[in-house]
Amino acid sequence: MLMPGRGVNMGDGWETRRRREPGNDWAIVALARPGVVRKIEVDTAHFKGNFPDRCSLQAARVPGGTDDSLVTQAMFWPVLLDEQKLQMDHVHTFADGLASLGPVTHVRFNIFPDGGVSRLRLWGELA
Repeated sequence: MLMPGRGVNMGDGWETRRRREPGNDWAIVALARPGVVRKIEVDTAHFKGNFPDRCSLQAARVPGGTDDSLVTQAMFWPVLLDEQKLQMDHVHTFADGLASLGPVTHVRFNIFPDGGVSRLRLWGELA
């Protein structure tokens, strides 16, 4: 999901198992450096029947490294991008409507309820 370029096939990305219980799937990504996120790209290339219905992002500045409590903390991080509808095999770009959270070090990428995403990209300014 974090590799360069577009995904070359469905195996080149993140695909979750079919969710049969309540809830949604998610992944935590540590940014290379603290920064202010200005644009988000979610690419569902090659995922036609198994793309997520929606996605959202939460973000936070996590000082002093991480530990096992990061997973619990991430549930309560502020929302960077509200839930957005996704389409199959499409590059989705979000710049308008991003929350002003200041510099962040980690994001929690939520997909609802499950599915496949080829790439997640974040653009911004270093803090």
